Amino acid sequence: MEEKELIAKLRELRQIKPSQDWAVLVKDEILGQEQKAKQESPFAIILSTFRMIFAKPAYAGLAAFFVFAGLFGTFTFAQKSLPGEKLYSMKKVTERVQSAFVSEEELPLVQLELTNKRLEELAQVAQENRVKNLPSAINETRASISEANKNLAKASSPAEVKKIVDEIEEKAQTISQTLGVAFGEEELEELKQSSDKLYAEDLISALEASTLTEGQEEVLSQMKQLIEEEKYSGALILFQNEFNKPPTTTETIEESLEEIQTEETVEDVEEEEGTTEEEAEEELEDLEEKEGETSEEK
Repeated sequence: MEEKELIAKLRELRQIKPSQDWAVLVKDEILGQEQKAKQESPFAIILSTFRMIFAKPAYAGLAAFFVFAGLFGTFTFAQKSLPGEKLYSMKKVTERVQSAFVSEEELPLVQLELTNKRLEELAQVAQENRVKNLPSAINETRASISEANKNLAKASSPAEVKKIVDEIEEKAQTISQTLGVAFGEEELEELKQSSDKLYAEDLISALEASTLTEGQEEVLSQMKQLIEEEKYSGALILFQNEFNKPPTTTETIEESLEEIQTEETVEDVEEEEGTTEEEAEEELEDLEEKEGETSEEK
């Protein structure tokens, strides 16, 4: 074939256009290959499988059962996990969700309970000698103590807060002795200081609303001075020394004061008249009855 004939043939080929059916067929084939490549990823395969299963009503219920059973099993195992383990992050997420539905007044107590959990986890790690989990457990405990301290002032029950914080401090000291290493000393000191302040200020409010003797008024004044100097534990010790033991709740403070004042009155009667304790109490009761009758007559 000569050169001129070859050029003529090529020009004829340029003018030939593919049929519409052929073009559509080639396009579908190319797009089909791309779609197949996308579905080769694990996520796409799983998604495609779920779509296929749930598309059939006969299998949808069974598939849903296995999905929820798997999630429930994972959730249960996560609650038993320790810091440093894979499922521990799921455990923390669950705790955050639960805390989100708690009121501001109850939140401090919930966070203190979580701190107790962190200490229990740390104790378990120490007892089982899980060296790899130890740094994570210590960090989680310190972070939990700091978080609890942030909202402590909002607590509605200072006496209960004080009790839990004392338990946390005691538990932390025991674990430190087991590990042979101190941890979270700064965080624990701040938590103790905050709980002492909250409880001391609550006692001051209760005392101010009560009828006090001259000696108790002096103690109250000294407690206020110590609180101004941020010596909260000193104020609590002073209260304990004056009233023998701190009441478990704020509501019992007035009862404690009345009991102590009655004891002091009985002692005064004994000293003045030289009577026995039983006689003094009887005389005191008679006086109270007479005062009550006089007020009724008026």
